[in-house]
Order: sequence, then structure tokens, then C-alpha cells
Amino acid sequence: MDKLSKLHRSRNHRMIAGVMGGIAEYLGWSPTLTRLLFFIVSTISAAVPGILIYIILWIMMPNATPASYKTNNEH
Repeated sequence: MDKLSKLHRSRNHRMIAGVMGGIAEYLGWSPTLTRLLFFIVSTISAAVPGILIYIILWIMMPNATPASYKTNNEH
């Protein structure tokens, strides 16, 4: 699986804006498990709503380009 070299919104694993997919690609995690973890944490947390964090990340994170990805052969 190709990995993002910097934190960007994903081009490959988008459901809404690619925020969780981008975080998953950057960390090398499963996008589905990352979304599930985000949902659970944002549901449990009463201090800051998860939707607000998601919107801020959507605005702050740049969109990934093909040059944003590094293949497994590159170290």
C-alpha cells in the first residue's frame, strides 16, 4: 500500500473529504478502523464535538496529489 509522505487528505480512501483516509494512509492504518476509532472517541468526548474537529481538519489539510505518495520501494 502506498503511504503519504506528509499528512494530506486521501485521494484513494475518501468517504466525505478524505480526512480520515489521509490520516490512516499517513499512519499506515486501516481507513475503516481509523474512521471507527474517530467515531468512538468523538462520541465519548463531551468536551469537543468530533464534527468540529473534522471540519477544521478538512479546511487545514491539503488535498493529496500523486506526488504526495511514496511507494513501498522508497525509504
